[in-house]
Amino acid sequence: MKNVILYNPYSNNKRGQESAKEVEAFVTGETVFEDITKIKDILGYINNADAEDKLILVGGDGTINHLANDLKGTVPDKEILLFAAGTGNDFKADIAPAENEHFISLNKYLSDLPTVTINGKTTYFLNGIGYGIDGYCCEVGDKLRAASDKPVNYAGIAIKGLLFHFKPRNATIIVDGEEKTYKHVWLAPTMKGRFYGGGMMVAPEQNRLDQSREVSTVVMYGSGKFKTLMVFPSIFKGEHVSHKEMVEVRKGHNITVKFDTPCALQIDGETVLNVSEYTVQAK
Repeated sequence: MKNVILYNPYSNNKRGQESAKEVEAFVTGETVFEDITKIKDILGYINNADAEDKLILVGGDGTINHLANDLKGTVPDKEILLFAAGTGNDFKADIAPAENEHFISLNKYLSDLPTVTINGKTTYFLNGIGYGIDGYCCEVGDKLRAASDKPVNYAGIAIKGLLFHFKPRNATIIVDGEEKTYKHVWLAPTMKGRFYGGGMMVAPEQNRLDQSREVSTVVMYGSGKFKTLMVFPSIFKGEHVSHKEMVEVRKGHNITVKFDTPCALQIDGETVLNVSEYTVQAK
C-alpha cells in the first residue's frame, strides 16, 4: 500500500508542492507525489490505481474545482481524500469545520455539481459564483498577488470598493423562468455551498447535499454605500439575510443573472473579467 498525494503546484499561492509534503506527517508507509496538472486522464488514473492505494488530494477550493472539471461530472469508483491546504478553504468550512479533521472523503460532494456558462464556455463549480463586488475583490486581489508576495486583505479591498471604487449595477435575474429586475445591485452570487471568499457565509440556508439540488442566488441591492458598508460585515456570520429590505435569496435550478454593465466574476475563487451575464444549471 502506498499514499498517492495528488497536488496542484499553483494552489496556496503557488506553494502547492510544499503543502503536499505536509501530508507525510499524517500517513504511514510509502508516499508518492503526483502533479495533477500533468495527468491527462485523471478519471482513468484514479480508477486504475492499485486497490490498496490511498489517494489524497492536497489543496483548496480551486484545486477541487480543477479536479471536478477534469472528471467532467463523473465520480470515480475509488475514494479520494482531501487534505485542505488552500488559501480560502470554503469547502472545508462548509462541510467539516473541525480543525482536527485532516482527511475528508470527497466523492459524494463531486456528484451532481452545478454548471455555470459564461460567454459560451461551461464549467462545473463547487462552492459558488461571485458576481459584483465579490468578483471585483478577486480582480483586485489577483493584481496585488502579481505585484507582491504579501497576503491579500480581501476585507480591506471590499471596504475600499464599497466606499470608492465599485459602482453597483442594475440587474435582471431569472430563476426557473421567473424574471425580476433589481436596481443598485452590489452582489448577485449563486451558491452550491454556504461559503465563499475565505469565510463569507453568503448563503446560510444553502445545503450542498439537499436532494432537491437547488442552488441559491443572493441579491444585495437597493441601498447606498454607507448602509451597505454597515451591513456587509454581517455576511461573515450569515446575518445579512435578515435585512430583507436589501437582501433577497432566491432558490432554483436554472438561473440567469444579467448586469447592465460588465464586471469581474469569480468561480470558486478563479477570476473571469468583463462578464455581462452568467447562467447556472443545477441538476
